[in-house]
Amino acid sequence: MQHVTDYLNGIGTLVERLPQEEIAGIAEALRDIYRADGVIYVCGNGGSAATASHFALDLAKGTRGSADQRRVRAVALTDSVPLLTAWGNDTEYARVFAEQLAAWYRPGDGLVAISGSGNSANVLEAVKLVNARGGVTCALTGYEGGKLAKLATRSVIVPSDDLEKIEDCHMILCHLYTAYLRREIALE
Repeated sequence: MQHVTDYLNGIGTLVERLPQEEIAGIAEALRDIYRADGVIYVCGNGGSAATASHFALDLAKGTRGSADQRRVRAVALTDSVPLLTAWGNDTEYARVFAEQLAAWYRPGDGLVAISGSGNSANVLEAVKLVNARGGVTCALTGYEGGKLAKLATRSVIVPSDDLEKIEDCHMILCHLYTAYLRREIALE
């Protein structure tokens, strides 16, 4: 029982330490992408890939207002196994997200890059491509932020070295952003 209490208390303490100003900055960036009718792309590896898929689903479905309102356009770059493996085979794994973005990214679009360590090569390559095209890049990371926190135009670093708790906080943030966009869309 003590393990349960300790884990949940640890999450609560960590949530209280999250940087609210940076969190709000990403929320506003996602709102601006929506208002520009852009696509929000999301990527990550491992558990962060699962978070990326879940977040894209929530953005596309969980933000909808009335039937006649425009919807959030969101795509998880993690979701096409054939495309991921083709790019990984034909180039290198570090290019699997950037190559997709090279075809799909348009002005007004944005990227949410999720990496616990902040050092995933394929996530960094995706951020570099969107940055080079003048787009907004939002990072969710942990530990000390890695290279990703410095590379992205907006970053939230979960101040922990416990990957499970970092990933828990990333999912909380994704739900926060979904709820924020749903509210913003309802007010239009």
